[in-house]
Amino acid sequence: MIVHRLTVDGKDYFLPDPVDDLRGKILEAVRAGGGYVTIPPLRGGPGVDVLFSPGMPVTWAQIEVDPPAPRQEESRVDIDSFDAL
Repeated sequence: MIVHRLTVDGKDYFLPDPVDDLRGKILEAVRAGGGYVTIPPLRGGPGVDVLFSPGMPVTWAQIEVDPPAPRQEESRVDIDSFDAL
């Protein structure tokens, strides 16, 4: 799974794919001299509005994340049983 990291003025935002539309909105805000762009959440929620302006440091990164491994149940040993010895 690909997750995108957007770093704006030292703060990281993790984004779901695709990000092409968001990149266009950010570029449009910067070209207009500044403006708010809503950054969508990685998981549910309303997102966050970030003010973008010319000269603001912005960095994009793609991170490949492996899905979590299935959780294995621990085996239990009955301490009152002699079979565990």
